[in-house]
Amino acid sequence: MQLENVVPFGRSLDEYVKMFNLTDADLQKSILSVADGPASFNAEGTRQGYRIKSIDPLYIFTSAQIRDRFAQVVDNVIAQVERTPDDWVWTYHKSPDGLRKNREQVTQLFCADFELGKDEGRYEVGELPKLKYQDGAFDLGLSSHFLFLYSDHFDGNFHLESIREMLRVCKEVRIFPLLTLMLQRSPHLQSIVEQLEQQGYQCEIHQVEYELQRGGNEMLRIH
Repeated sequence: MQLENVVPFGRSLDEYVKMFNLTDADLQKSILSVADGPASFNAEGTRQGYRIKSIDPLYIFTSAQIRDRFAQVVDNVIAQVERTPDDWVWTYHKSPDGLRKNREQVTQLFCADFELGKDEGRYEVGELPKLKYQDGAFDLGLSSHFLFLYSDHFDGNFHLESIREMLRVCKEVRIFPLLTLMLQRSPHLQSIVEQLEQQGYQCEIHQVEYELQRGGNEMLRIH
């Protein structure tokens, strides 16, 4: 998969539960979802009474503009998936067409909730490596399909600063996936784990139920 920039692809609440091994107890915590894009995690979770704040630089735009940005990239992404059938696992989405339909549904749910969610403070403009929140403001921080995935776009220092910042404002951090867009384990991962462990953090790599990128079924938990 070759992408020039971070693409606005969102995932559902069910995908988040599977990607991050979220238990019922986890979902009762205050959650900061970083670089959340047009995910429906916040919209669906809020309906169930969860306390989720999503941040992304994308949120400077309107819901209509975000929908347009998704529409501009979806054909290219799905075409690349179709050209590399051996790189993907279809237990969840079943097919490239199923993946497209799921992403379209997620984006629709997000856009329907976005303007209300902005008014309620559930969606805020923000981006790594600096967050505006106080130390320990959230119980759990999540990063889906940004850190490690875009290792060719962002260097090791950016990753380390970003994860440290998430750990500053969140008591626990989980990151998924650990592969790059080229299906290789991120070259930043080992060094970051070693540096965080030297600072007293506990880093655990967990196998998860969700897998789309072949081999991309691992999540990093830091606490």
